[in-house]
Amino acid sequence: MLSAELKSQIQGAYSRFLEAKGLKPRYGQRLMIAEVAKVLGAIKPDEEGHRDGEPAVVAVEAGTGTGKTVAYSLAAIPAAKAAGKRLVIATATVALQEQIVHKDLPDLIRNSGLSFSFALAKGRGRYLCLSRLDALLQEGQAQSATAQLFADEGFRIDVDEASQKLYTGMVEKLAGNRWDGDRDTWPEELDDQVWSRLTTDHSQCTNRHCPNFQQCAFYKAREGMTKVDVIVTNHDMVLADLALGGGAVLPDPRDTIYVFDEGHHLPDKAIGHFAHFTRLRSTADWLGQVDKNLTKLLAQHPLPGDLGRLLEQVPELARELRTQQQFMFTLCEQLADFRAGEDMEGRERPRHRFEGGVVPEHLREPGIELKKGFARLTDLFTRLAELLKEAMDGEGSVGIPSHQAEEWYPLFGSLLARAQGNWELWGAFTSEDPEDSPPMARWLTLVESGVLFDIEVNASPILAAETLRRNLWNVAYGALVTSATLTALNSFDRFRMRAGLPRSAVTVVVPSPFRHAEAGLLRVPDLKADPRDAAAHTAAIIRELPALVEGTRGTLVLFSSRRQMQDVFDGLDREWRRRVLIQGNLSKQETLSKHKARVDEGEPSVLFGLASFAEGVDLPGAYCEHVVIAKIPFAVPDDPVEAALAEWIEARGGNPFMEIAVPDASLRLVQACGRLLRTETDRGTITLLDRRVVTQRYGKAILNALPPFRREIA
Repeated sequence: MLSAELKSQIQGAYSRFLEAKGLKPRYGQRLMIAEVAKVLGAIKPDEEGHRDGEPAVVAVEAGTGTGKTVAYSLAAIPAAKAAGKRLVIATATVALQEQIVHKDLPDLIRNSGLSFSFALAKGRGRYLCLSRLDALLQEGQAQSATAQLFADEGFRIDVDEASQKLYTGMVEKLAGNRWDGDRDTWPEELDDQVWSRLTTDHSQCTNRHCPNFQQCAFYKAREGMTKVDVIVTNHDMVLADLALGGGAVLPDPRDTIYVFDEGHHLPDKAIGHFAHFTRLRSTADWLGQVDKNLTKLLAQHPLPGDLGRLLEQVPELARELRTQQQFMFTLCEQLADFRAGEDMEGRERPRHRFEGGVVPEHLREPGIELKKGFARLTDLFTRLAELLKEAMDGEGSVGIPSHQAEEWYPLFGSLLARAQGNWELWGAFTSEDPEDSPPMARWLTLVESGVLFDIEVNASPILAAETLRRNLWNVAYGALVTSATLTALNSFDRFRMRAGLPRSAVTVVVPSPFRHAEAGLLRVPDLKADPRDAAAHTAAIIRELPALVEGTRGTLVLFSSRRQMQDVFDGLDREWRRRVLIQGNLSKQETLSKHKARVDEGEPSVLFGLASFAEGVDLPGAYCEHVVIAKIPFAVPDDPVEAALAEWIEARGGNPFMEIAVPDASLRLVQACGRLLRTETDRGTITLLDRRVVTQRYGKAILNALPPFRREIA
């Protein structure tokens, strides 16, 4: 039970916060603070200070405007400190992460009377690698002939004038303490390709052997993390830490209370984290490169002892594997019937999916051979990396000087990471699924690769439930999951299934402060066209849209397919098209900025967007007075993970349409409707151009799960 002392500390902090800010208490916020405090404050520790008894997990759905961050921080920070635990707040987006670090937590420290320290934890890839920068400034000369052998590994880059200027600027800012090496604090936007040359990953980092270790931005940031009460990070970082057994980068899960904000993303993030893929043609080319480079290296440096003996085995193995890769490419090309299709973001992805995740035997056997070959290659590179570490330490008689080992280590680290990725993929692709568990989804995708095409081999779990249960809920001291959309069809069943919430988990819905019935109108007009007839439905939207949004300053039109979005745009009157900004022509940020600028100038502006505009887009007031939703956002039928999940549910006697498709579509529709009211003063209309909410059996459940807007149904 929550102690009286902790209860009064939390209540006192909330009262002080409201008073300092001149705010009135919100019912939903108060309820959320109470529910979170009740679960997290009642955890009983054992003799070692770890949680005793059932997992302590609470899931809270809290609508926009509740003030979730304030609510969970006021409850969880005192609870964590009282238990002597660290609090890890994880978000799904960088935008929310930055808001919590730069706005919400400083605001709480100023106004609540709570005393705590916090830091932002990001992956190594967000930080500059000084050794990489040094090498680039010397245009790769410092990397000597060895690095040139590995030119195709991305270690030899011709530095143009603009890059030279950027690198020099970075050195100057670092030297003058005007930059900390964090990508997100660099004043200009850095292109992904430019940044990828400047950063490193754990497989290439020489760690304390690096001459720049004392000045390393990543390790400095990581050191700061060990001393703080609250760590703000992202879902990926938590999952990566748990995959390493927990406590590798973040605190030990047994001594941590987690908060997953934007928690509805967690199951998909976890699936993505344990999914594997490889590209057949590009991996064959890479193996050819490894063979050529290492043969050349051995000719230039006859190496003594174990180092030479191990290295000599690599070129021949790479040649063997390359032949097997090419054979596999031919087999896949002959077998695959690549069906055109698009994903939720409208990207074209021709795919061939193996039903039930079952790979035919004539493909599985060469896959097993590839798995064995890559296991041997991974083992060789692992042992070589260990020897190079010994040489850097000056231990043993490896036979090469430490500076040479330092130079080679990142190169072999990169080779090891790629070999290991292939070994894991072929393991997942060819393994037999246990009978009582959900199978892996397995499929091939046709991808462009320069002038040629390549075949991508994929294997992915279809549910993250077991992984999250085993690695997170069962080990964490305590956890809170929160989002504006955790329920589907007014129930937590969907989230429980996908996230593997323990039976003991407490689930709560707290009301939004918005007065939906006063602020918004939901219209379902009769277009006299069924959305399942794409051509007729598109023609009806083209015909009706201009009149529907007449008189609105900012409009957001959401589509479930890129093809329909483009067809509607192309079919509109040329003059009218001028007010439309269509997703994909500019970056998301630029599109939204342009839209806002138009509205600010008093011009009407219409945004056409897909799934990523239906969530996380914040357009308050006049920027979005009307949301038009083309149709109920059912998942794209050829998503291989969802299709495999549907098959599995059907095989067990379930109804995948009612158990997955309808709840998922309902959730997406609620998210899309969430674009309309962003503040308590917003007003507007939602128009759904899909009569199935009225005509189909499942429609009523979808309609009743939407926020309680006034309704106007034709």
